[in-house]
Amino acid sequence: MRIKCITGFILIGLLPILMHSQKDSLPNYEHRKMALGISTSAISAGSLLYLNYAWYANYSSDDFHFFNDNTEWLQMDKAGHAFTTYQLGRLMMNAFDWAGVNKKKKLFIGGTMGLMYMTAIECLDGKSKGWGFSWGDMGANVAGTGMAIGQEALWNEQRLMIKFSFAQSQLAEYNPSLLGENIYTQVLKDYNGQTYWLSVSPFSFIPSQKKLPKWLCLSFGYSAYGMLSGHENGFTVRDANGVYYQFNRERRFYLSFDIDFTKIKTKSKFLKGVFSAINILKIPAPALEFTKRGAKGYGLYL
Repeated sequence: MRIKCITGFILIGLLPILMHSQKDSLPNYEHRKMALGISTSAISAGSLLYLNYAWYANYSSDDFHFFNDNTEWLQMDKAGHAFTTYQLGRLMMNAFDWAGVNKKKKLFIGGTMGLMYMTAIECLDGKSKGWGFSWGDMGANVAGTGMAIGQEALWNEQRLMIKFSFAQSQLAEYNPSLLGENIYTQVLKDYNGQTYWLSVSPFSFIPSQKKLPKWLCLSFGYSAYGMLSGHENGFTVRDANGVYYQFNRERRFYLSFDIDFTKIKTKSKFLKGVFSAINILKIPAPALEFTKRGAKGYGLYL
């Protein structure tokens, strides 16, 4: 998940809270549709204009070109793209529900808005000398969007969710310009600290059972570690005490538990909005880690 797409993601992520804060018992759906159209258009256009001038203006432009980054970051960036478009698609379909839009438009317009937004960013990348239009990124964008739309079309709910968690990796200090100089930038730039999760609500597949909570999820995670640059590190680093380190890049897989907050019953409209917004995050919980070195347990994995 690149720092360049976070502006629109955070702003659109506030929509569930704003929507469910409405007090009207008899909603005027025309007013809601108008509010939704104005807000999403302003957010999307404003954030793209901001990125174009505040981010891309700092880099040289070029003719539109393609760029193959499929081998970078052990594909953590691709997981970030799938996560972003999945969550944007989910949130925007919820927004279309709130506005009283029919299911067909909700799926094919609301569900694809994240893909359209990320495609616009990819096109800006295609004009930048520092990057290029990446078909790998686009494939991940389509996968995330398809996952959100497919579940809504099939089940009218999300039973499999792509989520995110972060803990500081301590590797950013060795390459802060690329991995982030503080926790606020590291959460977006340091792939070593990010974990992407597929949280599955198994009891949602058994509608007849009433005893086990549908909000309880099994969660399968993926992360990578030892990455100081996009490709092989290619250099040894030295800490403040003069000790030299050579980090080995490795993939890590996890098994844990999670909560689907949207399946927690509440009469509060505000809480429904909060639950929908925070459902982008995987809760800290015990976890098992699997790598080529073996298995490891965590009492609490962040």
